[in-house]
Amino acid sequence: MTDRPRQAVRTPTLEDVARVAGVSRATVSRVINGVDTVDLALREVVREAVAATGYTPNRAARSLVTKRTGSIALVVSGADSSSDQVFGDPFFGRVTGGVVRYLRTLGIHPALLLADSDQARAQAVSFVGQGNADGALLVSIHPADPLPRLFVQKGLPAVLFARPSEPVPVSYVDLAHENGAALAADHLVARGCRHVASIAGPADLPAAQDRLAGFRQAMARHGRPYVLVAEGNFTVESGEEAMQHLLDTAPGIDGVFAANDLMALGALRVLRQHGRRVPRDVAVIGFDDSSPAESAGLTTVAQPIEEMAAEMARLLLRHIEDPSGPPTSVIFDPVLVVRDTA
Repeated sequence: MTDRPRQAVRTPTLEDVARVAGVSRATVSRVINGVDTVDLALREVVREAVAATGYTPNRAARSLVTKRTGSIALVVSGADSSSDQVFGDPFFGRVTGGVVRYLRTLGIHPALLLADSDQARAQAVSFVGQGNADGALLVSIHPADPLPRLFVQKGLPAVLFARPSEPVPVSYVDLAHENGAALAADHLVARGCRHVASIAGPADLPAAQDRLAGFRQAMARHGRPYVLVAEGNFTVESGEEAMQHLLDTAPGIDGVFAANDLMALGALRVLRQHGRRVPRDVAVIGFDDSSPAESAGLTTVAQPIEEMAAEMARLLLRHIEDPSGPPTSVIFDPVLVVRDTA
């Protein structure tokens, strides 16, 4: 039997994407090149068509025209790369996933840089400054992180995940954290909880400050001017220690709001060790709506991290296209996800 000659696989083109999306070739080109004047719904249609056709933009050809690399740096700053602070925390996985999924439809693959020292931060700035990437997406761990300011001082395009703790003219995406904490307070009060406490995050982190302030303010509006607080550091172990401290201090606690899901899971572990029924004896609410929270049936305040990460990438592409534009902030709204623990 004679083998049939194999037909060459045709590379998808802009015209193929335009046909599947039902739009013009020019519209597809604008979306792929990150032009944000295209309607948001239309951009999504084009991205779906890119994925369906398997089209890969010719970044090399485009770079000859634009003098850009077509590459983006995703920089996680302040985390110890030798620990589970990055790879063991679901937050970072969700941020990375949101960035990668968004950029992949544009044929962009981000370079991950871990800046866990002053030298590593300088190298990250140099990496972008020397033209290895067109800009950087910054995820900072510590509030006093100098990296956002370093990028601004060098005039390099950068967008930050979460509001900087100090005034820096840099674009960022964030969540209305106080509103999310208020949702938790309202829910605990509606359940009839009378002795409510909070496991707060590190006091020097803006997000932790906002969540505690929002919870306290909402409880005050319900006529509860004092909230017992124990501080953790966003880990399961710190949640366990904080919950034990709260039980030692006020054994009658019947409601707990933890500033993230991992600390809430630690609190659940301690409560069950003490024979407290959740939520009958003590209601528990976390924050983030991570995959561990879903698995544990944890009631939590959800922030759309993947959408926030995608928006961060979109903002960066816009700044790369128009470096003269002013800094921009985009604030997302939280929602309460009610499950088994409250």
